[in-house]
Amino acid sequence: MNAVIRVEDLTRYYGDHLAVDHIDFEVAGGEIFGFLGPNGAGKTTTQRMLTGILPPSAGSAYVLEHNMVRDPLGAKEHIGVVPEVANPYIELSGWQNLIFAGELYVLPRPELRSRAEQLLEQFDLWERRDTRARAYSKGMKQRLMLAMALIHRPQVLFLDEPTGGLDVASRRLIHSRVQELARSGTAVFYTTHNIEEANMLCDRVAIIQDGQLAAINTPEALKATFSGSQAVEVAFEGPMDPASLEAIAAVNRVEKHGDKFHLYTDSPGQVVSAVVDIARSEATRIVSVNTLGPSLEEVFVRLTEPGGGSQ
Repeated sequence: MNAVIRVEDLTRYYGDHLAVDHIDFEVAGGEIFGFLGPNGAGKTTTQRMLTGILPPSAGSAYVLEHNMVRDPLGAKEHIGVVPEVANPYIELSGWQNLIFAGELYVLPRPELRSRAEQLLEQFDLWERRDTRARAYSKGMKQRLMLAMALIHRPQVLFLDEPTGGLDVASRRLIHSRVQELARSGTAVFYTTHNIEEANMLCDRVAIIQDGQLAAINTPEALKATFSGSQAVEVAFEGPMDPASLEAIAAVNRVEKHGDKFHLYTDSPGQVVSAVVDIARSEATRIVSVNTLGPSLEEVFVRLTEPGGGSQ
């Protein structure tokens, strides 16, 4: 692995509280690395140590081979950071925010202006470039923050809940840009609470719980860990009594999700046959039926619940 982020025995105490507990991992160039965990698990503390905001109590963090304690400035020249709360300079316009961000990195003026124009176009902000950021919507502010973080073409990008509370169009635009960055070789450290967003977007995910890494792998490999947790999803044309489905011998439990039933089982084929028989006896039609493996959300819940253990 061509590691651009390397974490070794990273540890952080707040007084007597152990917030991050001797963790190790690496992130490669061009990888979208999801960092997941419940509130208070250590996600933000880890990111702050990786970006040089917070010193570790023990262990080391390296970004592009720069030690984040001894040489944070060397790394910061090549990283971009988008915090959870979008905080552009609200009295400046979108254009002025980007120019200011580029001046901090001492970009040559012609390159800076060209880069600012390009980013405003990419993030659908060009038409509002002269509007003060205080008048921007939450989604526009977040897109502006991402553009500012990319003004100097960073090799590593840290994103903390970048799509929280955003509309669908803004989320899709940010996802698209993040994927383009990864394809160009940028490493993306993506902290999120949105489990299925991580499933769709990330090459690998790490799940942190109580300061410790409970698991780290690709989304599909993590799902395979719980391959026994399968379900049959079925929707009927007419009403269906859940008790009829719960009575199927191979069904462990039944959950209703909107107009669909999820029948959890270790024998999906047997359950599908039984569902067809029930529909026939109830004189109703099956609208759709699918077999489902475990979701990343289920893996997350299993690993972060008390006694979930580590992988």
